[in-house]
Amino acid sequence: MHALVHSRHFHRSSCTTSNDNNDTPCYITHTPSSLPQCLQTEMDLAADFAAISPSDVTQAQAEVVLVGCGAPNRGMGWYHAVQMLEGRCPSASLDYVIEPWFLGPGATSPGGPEFNEWAESVKSQHQTTFLSSVSDLPPPQNKPRVALISGRTADNPRLLGECIDAGCKCIYLEKPGAPTVKELQEMKAKAEEAGIEVLMGYNKNVCKYVRKTREFAETVPGSHVTFVSNNAYENTPESLGECFERNAEGMLKNMAIHELALLVSFYDVTVENIESVTADKEFSSMQTLPGPSGKEFTDFDKIKFTIKTKTGKEVSVAADRCGGTDSYATVTDATGKEVFRYWMPDEEDKVNVEMLKAKYPTAMPYFFTQDQDYVTVKERVAKHTVTGDEAEGVATIGIALETLRVAEYLTPTLMEQLSD
Repeated sequence: MHALVHSRHFHRSSCTTSNDNNDTPCYITHTPSSLPQCLQTEMDLAADFAAISPSDVTQAQAEVVLVGCGAPNRGMGWYHAVQMLEGRCPSASLDYVIEPWFLGPGATSPGGPEFNEWAESVKSQHQTTFLSSVSDLPPPQNKPRVALISGRTADNPRLLGECIDAGCKCIYLEKPGAPTVKELQEMKAKAEEAGIEVLMGYNKNVCKYVRKTREFAETVPGSHVTFVSNNAYENTPESLGECFERNAEGMLKNMAIHELALLVSFYDVTVENIESVTADKEFSSMQTLPGPSGKEFTDFDKIKFTIKTKTGKEVSVAADRCGGTDSYATVTDATGKEVFRYWMPDEEDKVNVEMLKAKYPTAMPYFFTQDQDYVTVKERVAKHTVTGDEAEGVATIGIALETLRVAEYLTPTLMEQLSD
């Protein structure tokens, strides 16, 4: 817990300390009259601090409410929680976890006992409160409240409204935000009416490999960038069927939505500005498979396409559910020759990945390759909530809305091309 002291007896000087994510201010407190003479005793200082009332103290952390945790080692919300509990996001204090399923009807379902065992441990070690509903939250106390919504996409419209009613100053919404463009538009309007800011968990917008690829491409005349995203599902009907059902919104609204956000953020891609989209039929694959429920789902297990915009930009995306754990980007020159490739993780980050694998051997592999980016986005959102500083590089709900529009436009277009 970080506290800044404000009192008529004190004034504040600042210095800067470095950490992995940003320069973080530290604060030196002293009395203006006595400290310059270095004469005040420890007893005098203690008396001054004892005279400060709770109302004189402003916390330097946001009160985080994690909505939708999921199972340990499986749920993205769980990994968000782990990073905050480990103190890796200094502006974020994980005070509440809302988990409707495992704290309700799913308590004895697969993952339920493991979740509740983990929850008991967190309660005792970190004094985090676990609740089954957002409506059970008490009012915010002396810290600005930020909600991190990481549940099922279909629940997000309802959860956002509940978080607004619960006194959240800012909302961190996991991608894609909502199942449909219409629902996300309504969520955006509701937040704006309430004066609540909504920022998105598009972590690749702040990725090192994205920044370095874009910078290199600017130095190459006639360059073309391709963003490649991989996941490590088994290439079996059972594994992909489970994936298709669990991510029923579809690949372009789920796995590849990060790449679409990059296109919207940095390449002028909007539905109105798309001149053409062309699927790479040799690379791409679309299947109809039954999920665990027995219901069939049609989706891409891998897709590659190139978009040309009316403003003259051209960029490609490739995504493969069974392509492995690493993502990367390439730059080709005007002749089509690849002249640059940058991986996520790079050699420096692989050291961290191996450490995390050893620490959490059964967790989802993609948690580790994107570990530092998850930390960066959360810290910037939390710090922004506390200080008002710009959450540099973090996508807004406006970016998310256009990204979802692009996904809804591309999905039937590409499916039709692959069906020909």
